[in-house]
Amino acid sequence: MAPQSETRTVIVTGSTRGLGQRIAERFAETGDNVVICSRSLADCKQVVDEFEENGYDGTAHAVEVDVSEKSSVENLIDETVDRFGRLDVLVNNAGINIRGPAEEMSAADWQQVVDVNLTGVFFCAQAAGTQLIEQGDGGHIVNISSMMGQMGQQDRTPYNTTKGGVNNLTRCLAVEWAEHDIHVNALAPGYIMTEMVEQAQDDTGFDQQDIRDRTPLDRFGTPDEVANCVTFLASDDTFVTGEVLTADGGWTAFGWGCKDD
Repeated sequence: MAPQSETRTVIVTGSTRGLGQRIAERFAETGDNVVICSRSLADCKQVVDEFEENGYDGTAHAVEVDVSEKSSVENLIDETVDRFGRLDVLVNNAGINIRGPAEEMSAADWQQVVDVNLTGVFFCAQAAGTQLIEQGDGGHIVNISSMMGQMGQQDRTPYNTTKGGVNNLTRCLAVEWAEHDIHVNALAPGYIMTEMVEQAQDDTGFDQQDIRDRTPLDRFGTPDEVANCVTFLASDDTFVTGEVLTADGGWTAFGWGCKDD
């Protein structure tokens, strides 16, 4: 595997806002070349412009991609290699959530979540893995899962189910590609303070104190902390593969209890 001191090429899917953008920024800050990609090329170019304005050491490049379409994903990998010559790290961050009672979930809504959250992760990992195997010097794939992939929850059956699938997909690919020195891991965040979480509060009626009362660390996580975890899992000096790292402030360790007042 190439020494980490060398400039690496990193793809972060769903990197035009929220956690994905912060993860991409972290790689750019440390001098890596970063491919910004989402379904909106205009949004991708706007983020690239912001990176250039901030003077990050790494170079950013915008690519439009629909992770649920295999041909679109293959184009993402091809354009990345054409632009930077190689690929070193893939961060599968793109994801969606459609809420509702399981008995009322339409086939179309179910399929949309599966197509993005699970099939999309597989398509991206498959295309990236093929490129990394061809290069012959290893690499990293980090799949963004969720603590919800380890539990049941009302009105979130498609999301939680797909995140559980991402966890086991991570293990399978890690075992299969270990002989190529490709490390495949997942990060399962808990409640991180992003625009998506703020919107969820509006939709469900829970407030920040409800989450803090349920979290042993008594706070939300931050996008910076998520980015720290991702860069750790993508580092070249660990003996870690096939792992699902949970970053939830102790939520899953605590079970379904609530801290004493």
